[in-house]
Amino acid sequence: MIDRIYALLILLLVLGAPVGVALSLTGDVLLDFVFFYPLFMSALWIAGGCYFWLHWERHWPWSRDGEIDPSALRGEPLVSILVPCFNEGEHACDTIGAALAQRYPWIEVIAINDGSSDATGEVLDRLAADEPRLRVLHLAQNQGKAVALRMGALAARSEYLVCIDGDALLERDALAYLVAPLIDNPRVGAVTGNPRIRTRSTLIGRVQVGEFSSIIGLIKRTQRVYGRIFTVSGVIAAFRRSALDRIGYWSADMITEDIDVSWKLQLNHWSIFYEPRALCWILMPETLRGLWKQRLRWAQGGAEVLLKNIGSVWVWRFRYMWPLLIEFCLSAVWAFTFALSVLLWLVGQLVEMPPELRVTSMMPPAFTGLVLACVCLLQFALSLFIERRYEKGLARSLFWIVWYPMVFWMLTLFTTLVSFPKVMLKRRQQRARWVSPDRGIETLSTRNRS
Repeated sequence: MIDRIYALLILLLVLGAPVGVALSLTGDVLLDFVFFYPLFMSALWIAGGCYFWLHWERHWPWSRDGEIDPSALRGEPLVSILVPCFNEGEHACDTIGAALAQRYPWIEVIAINDGSSDATGEVLDRLAADEPRLRVLHLAQNQGKAVALRMGALAARSEYLVCIDGDALLERDALAYLVAPLIDNPRVGAVTGNPRIRTRSTLIGRVQVGEFSSIIGLIKRTQRVYGRIFTVSGVIAAFRRSALDRIGYWSADMITEDIDVSWKLQLNHWSIFYEPRALCWILMPETLRGLWKQRLRWAQGGAEVLLKNIGSVWVWRFRYMWPLLIEFCLSAVWAFTFALSVLLWLVGQLVEMPPELRVTSMMPPAFTGLVLACVCLLQFALSLFIERRYEKGLARSLFWIVWYPMVFWMLTLFTTLVSFPKVMLKRRQQRARWVSPDRGIETLSTRNRS
């Protein structure tokens, strides 16, 4: 009941902040926030990305041709790779093959068949019969990714767990890059890797290539600089099992288990690192319908984490989480402010509005638009400079990022507007089960990827 009260207060804040600003300021000033907030965040990501690269990344050894071998881990511990699978019969062979092909030799792979209705179980059993390093767990019914990961963690023999999706392809040194920070830093509870997009046969796929390189990569770097990361990548991350045990592992009732476990770890005073050299090639939606479902799930997961933690995070010992919370709240306020600005503009086309509520135009002033364009170009150029070492031909994909504001800002707007009411109406303790997502139309060949 208490969390519902907190959720209602937050929802009133998110809904009421734009209204309050609109009533006290002019509609044009309200619109200025809509345009200048993305500008401020882009500048913040540029600064954070630069600092991360100058302070750490530029000193890290890296070789596209495999001349540098990072696979030697101190103490040569066993590492467990967990692969939860639901209806992954088409991709299981490639995923398991890439996991077993790691240059670090001391590994075990645990595939968890989460009640699949296709041939996933048979494919995994056939692979396990020929590979002693592979074990398969079969769950009788679909329990959700969080439960599948927990079962795999409990069955693992290692303290270090690398978790990937059932359609993800690990680069051969990704495991070593992920686990090394866990070994070297005893307070690190998780390390998130660097997902790269394989599906790029449509405009939506190509825009996502640019998004993961020029937006998400810089965000992860910036969040690492100020000490906390909003979420590990659900498709590639490494965990310390003792840290997971302290927080009760993944939550079965959260729609995005990766966001929830990230907050649980950091609220328990574990650090999370970002390792851009840990590459993993993934499948992403290439249709508007698939993209909408994915991003709505992400937005709902963030809202659920906000609902879950808003009542307890405002104490001094959790102060390092405040920037993440403020950033998320501001992004939600931005979405509702944008919607309110559009509403005021539309109403103003039909009736005479009071001067303080009038929005004269939804187009930014020429100078504002020029500044936004320049900052976007600077951000894309910086990301291309940083990410060029991890993927060949990235400039061709980044060309399509010019469509990012039109496609993804609007998507963020609408998913935020929809997700908050969904979270408020969701029944608590309802288990989050997964369904097979949109995997794209045509995948990029895995040869010569990096």
